[in-house]
Amino acid sequence: MNKRLHMAVFLSFAFILAPIWHSATGAAIKDTESASHADEAASVQIVNTYQYPGYRLVQFNLGVLSHYSYMLISGGQALVVDPDRDVFAYLALAKKENLKIKGVFLTHNHADFVAGHLELAKAAGCPIYASAKSGDQFAHQSLKEGSKIEVGDAVVKILETPGHTPDGLCGLVAPKKQPDKPNLILTGDVLFIGSVGRPDLMGGTASAASLASQSYDTWTRKLSKLPDNLNIFPAHGAGSLCGAHLSDEPTSTLGAQKIANPYVKHKTRGGYIAAVLEGLPEAPQYFKHNAALNQKGPELINWEATPVQKKPDQALTNPSRFYVVDLRNAKEYAAGHIPNSVNIAVRGRLETWVGIMVPWGSNLVLCGDPKDLKEAVYRLHRVGYRAEIITPEAWKKAGLPLAKNEMISPRDLYAQMQTPDSPVVVDVRLPTEWMGLRIGTVVNLPLNHLAELAPAKLDPEQRAVMVCNSAFRSSLAVGIMERLNFKKVASLDGGSEAWIAAGLPTFGPEARPAAAMAPAASPTPTPAPAPKRDIKLPERLSPAALKRLILDLPNSFELVDIRPPEAFTDYHLPGSRNADIDDVMKNPAYLSGSVPLILVDRDGSLAMAVGGILSQKTARPIRVLYGGLDAYWTELELKGAVRETPISGAGPTGVQPPPPATPPGGPTPTPTPPPAPPKKKSAGC
Repeated sequence: MNKRLHMAVFLSFAFILAPIWHSATGAAIKDTESASHADEAASVQIVNTYQYPGYRLVQFNLGVLSHYSYMLISGGQALVVDPDRDVFAYLALAKKENLKIKGVFLTHNHADFVAGHLELAKAAGCPIYASAKSGDQFAHQSLKEGSKIEVGDAVVKILETPGHTPDGLCGLVAPKKQPDKPNLILTGDVLFIGSVGRPDLMGGTASAASLASQSYDTWTRKLSKLPDNLNIFPAHGAGSLCGAHLSDEPTSTLGAQKIANPYVKHKTRGGYIAAVLEGLPEAPQYFKHNAALNQKGPELINWEATPVQKKPDQALTNPSRFYVVDLRNAKEYAAGHIPNSVNIAVRGRLETWVGIMVPWGSNLVLCGDPKDLKEAVYRLHRVGYRAEIITPEAWKKAGLPLAKNEMISPRDLYAQMQTPDSPVVVDVRLPTEWMGLRIGTVVNLPLNHLAELAPAKLDPEQRAVMVCNSAFRSSLAVGIMERLNFKKVASLDGGSEAWIAAGLPTFGPEARPAAAMAPAASPTPTPAPAPKRDIKLPERLSPAALKRLILDLPNSFELVDIRPPEAFTDYHLPGSRNADIDDVMKNPAYLSGSVPLILVDRDGSLAMAVGGILSQKTARPIRVLYGGLDAYWTELELKGAVRETPISGAGPTGVQPPPPATPPGGPTPTPTPPPAPPKKKSAGC
C-alpha cells in the first residue's frame, strides 16, 4: 500500500474514531495549565546544552512561567541571558564548571516576571547589558545596533529589534574567528517558535498597532534576511502570555519558521498587524507592574528570610482588607478553609494565577502547611508579590470558623442536571475552551472576569457548580464566589477530564455521545437519554459554485489546497494557498475565523476526510470541493478550452481539442515548500 493510500485509510478511520479517542484519553481538553502541575515545573531546569564551534549554549526552562533563559559559555566565561529572579541555577552551574560570569544580557524589559539582573550583578560582580533605548534606571552598559559582547571565543552581535517592546534586542552568536558566520540568534520576545511577541503590553505608553508595525519591519528588514540555518532560541515557550499559540519546541531554525510560522507569512503590513493583534488573550494585571520593576531595578531579595507569621484573626475573612490564598489542593480546601479565601494550589501556575487574581498591592496572606508556605513565598518573589503566612492548624486552634464547599462527582452532577431543580453550571474556562467542548447547557463566565460578571449574571440564592478542565480553576472560582457572598457554590470534582472519563456526554464542536454508564454508587434520579447527536459534516461545493465564488466574491473565504507542494506548483486555483495536511488537522488557527474555510485536493476524498474532522471541532463553516481539482479541471477549464478553440476550416459549430495540457498534479520539478501554519498549543490560561 503506498504512502498516500495509507494516509487516506488513516484519515477515514480518524474521522470515525475521533470521538472514541477523545473519550478514552480526554486529550482534547489537556492544556498547558495541567502540564505545569509537576514538581519540576516550579524550579529552573536545564533543557539541553547545544554545542557549537568554540562555545556552547545551555538552555534553562522555568515551566510555571514558560520562560527560557540561557548561559553562553566559552573559554571559562559565561554570559547569562534573561535570567529569572532566583538566580541559583546559573550560579550553581558556574561554580560546578569553574566559570566566571562575565555579564547579564537583557533582551528587553520583561513584563511577565521580575528578572534576576541585579541579583546576578551582585552575586557575580558582573555588568548588566541592556538596550540604550530601555530607559533603565539601574547601572548598565548600553547596547545599540552593532554592539558586541565577547565571551571567550564567542561574540554576540546586537540587533535592535523593536516590536514586542520598543527596546527589544536580539543577539547573533558566532565564533570570534568567523564573526560574520553566526550559528544562532537569541530572539528574546520578538520571535518565538511558531509565533511573535505580542505588542500590547506597554500599558498605554505605545499603541499595539504601532509596535506591531515595528515588528513587521523587524521581520521583513532584518530577521528574514538572515541565513535559513540559523538556530533560534527565544525567551518563552507554550503557555506564555507574551504571545499567542507558542510551540512547545524549545528551538527551531530561521528557515523552518519562514515556512511554518503563521504570522510571518503575511507579506503586507496591514495583514501582519491584523494577524498579530487578533485573538490575543488578556494580559494579567501584574504585567505592567513587573515591567516597571524591571526598568527601575528590582530590590534585592533575602531568599532565606523567615516569612512573617500572621496571627489568627477574624479580620482575615474581610475581603476588603485581606486577600487570603489557600495553597492546598481542591479537596483539602473544600473540606474546610478560612472564609473568603481563594484556592490557588501551589502545584500549578501559582505565580501567574496570583498575578491574575490578586490585585497588585493587596494585603496578601498565604495559608497552607509550612513546606508549601516556604515554597510559595519564594516563588511569588518571581512576580513581585510579598505575603504573610498562616497555617490551617493555627486557624483551627484559635477556634475560628471554617467555610466548606461541596466537590460534586461527575455522575451526581449529571443526574442533578436532569432534574427540574437543577443547579446553574458555570464554566470558568476561556470562551475558546468552552466553545470547543462543554458538559451541557452551561453559562460561561471566564475566571479572570468572574468577580465582575457573577453579581450581574447569577443569583446568590441559587445553587451554582463551577467547572473547568481539572478542578484547579473551578476550586479557585468557588473562593471568588464566596468573596462575593454566594453561599451555595460547589466545584466539579476532577473537572471535565473526570466527566469524560466517566463516559458522560459532552457538547459543542468536540462533542461525543455518552458511553454506557455503570450504576451510580448511591441512589440518584434516572439519567435522561442523551440528546440526539447533531452530526456536523462539511458542505460540498460543486466546481461551478466554487468558480462563481472565486470570480464574484474574492477575499470572502479562505481557500486551502492540501495536495503535495509539487502538485500545487504545477496547477492551483486563483487565491488558494498550499498547506500540509497534518498541519491543517492539528493547527487550531484553522478553527477560528469568520469566513468559510474551503479545502481542495486531487479528487475530494482527503479533503472530505479532513473537513469532517475540522467540522467536529469548530463552528466555522467548512466546505470541500466535490470531486476535487480533477472535477474542476474536467468540468470547467478543459471543457472551456475545447469550446473556445475552432477547427481550422470548419463550420460555425466545428471544434477541435485544445493544445496538449498538463493535468493537475502532473510531473514538475520539486520547489521549496510554501508557508504553512505550524502545530501550536494554547496559552492555557
